[in-house]
Amino acid sequence: MIIMGEDLQILNEEEIKRQLKDLPGWAFVDDKICKEFKFSAFKKGIGLVAKLAPFCDQIDHHPDIHIYYKKIMFELQRFSVGGKVTPRDFVVAREIERLYNLIND
Repeated sequence: MIIMGEDLQILNEEEIKRQLKDLPGWAFVDDKICKEFKFSAFKKGIGLVAKLAPFCDQIDHHPDIHIYYKKIMFELQRFSVGGKVTPRDFVVAREIERLYNLIND
């Protein structure tokens, strides 16, 4: 459950790396967590973004999304706390993973 506000504290590098252990392929680079996802078709990648958008609006946290044909790079950080990583970034990362796995099953 997300409690708005309580999940916006800035995480230190040790806390970030500990949480990344549960998210294979995600990395901590330039004060953000990021991962590139590959798809068999352009439409599948766009489909993931379309399914993710309502969730991001609901929790008021929107990733930077870079679309490269059949690859999509997600970058997560919270600008309202100075462009740092918060627990809410990990909430979005887990939802991205969940949706990606649904699309690719």
